[in-house]
Amino acid sequence: MSTSHLLYDITDRVAVITLNRPDAMNAFSDTMREDLLRMGQEAASDTEVRCVMITGAGRAFCAGGDIASMAELQAKADTSVVERRMTLGSQVVHCLRAMPKPVIAAVNGAAAGAGINLALACDIRLATTSARFSESFVKIGLVPDWGGTYLLTQIVGTGKALELMLSGDRIDADEALRLGLVNRVFPDDTFREDALRVAQQFAAGPSATLAHIKRAVYIGATGTLAEALTYEVEAQRQVFLSNDAREGMRAFLEKRAPRFS
Repeated sequence: MSTSHLLYDITDRVAVITLNRPDAMNAFSDTMREDLLRMGQEAASDTEVRCVMITGAGRAFCAGGDIASMAELQAKADTSVVERRMTLGSQVVHCLRAMPKPVIAAVNGAAAGAGINLALACDIRLATTSARFSESFVKIGLVPDWGGTYLLTQIVGTGKALELMLSGDRIDADEALRLGLVNRVFPDDTFREDALRVAQQFAAGPSATLAHIKRAVYIGATGTLAEALTYEVEAQRQVFLSNDAREGMRAFLEKRAPRFS
């Protein structure tokens, strides 16, 4: 399923999608958006996959769009390709958010433009100490896309989102952690192993329960209290008699680690 610019591998029930254009800091080529969407859809439907991790090859996570390619489109006065690329980016974001599995962004280096917003579309963001983040669109006269205006604002608030997007300033991993952009920061030399360990922890969890928790949290983030309470009742009703819930309670009473199916 791997392509020339995207790698797809399943390890211990974790689907690892690696952006693989290291010479271009994993900037999106013409086909990478389609391939990323296809791989996301495949991971979502594969019952053997319990968690998804997106990372980059080489020293960058993703530098966003390929500026040389965009300059060629400007020279042709062609916006149709840009619109198609933005539509594909939107579809990737929808896919990751709707996926009934945890999605981790393992940010192994620079994440700029569409790259930072791809990370923001994931449920959990882990960063290496050398990671850098930038809503760099304004530096080339463009407006943030891939849902960044929504996703970043939800995490850091209106004022800080405006500051980061209006300036395009770059922040380091420590500042990203302080702002809540990332959940955890790991050393460079052990980063992949540390990120995989987090992913494997989620993969070992009760999958249906995790799916409900993910959906409930996003309802809580964007909906009303009444909507959140209603969903909690329905979700709890669905999982209460499940094999995983029975195993979890038995394990608790027997003072051992649960072994979820």
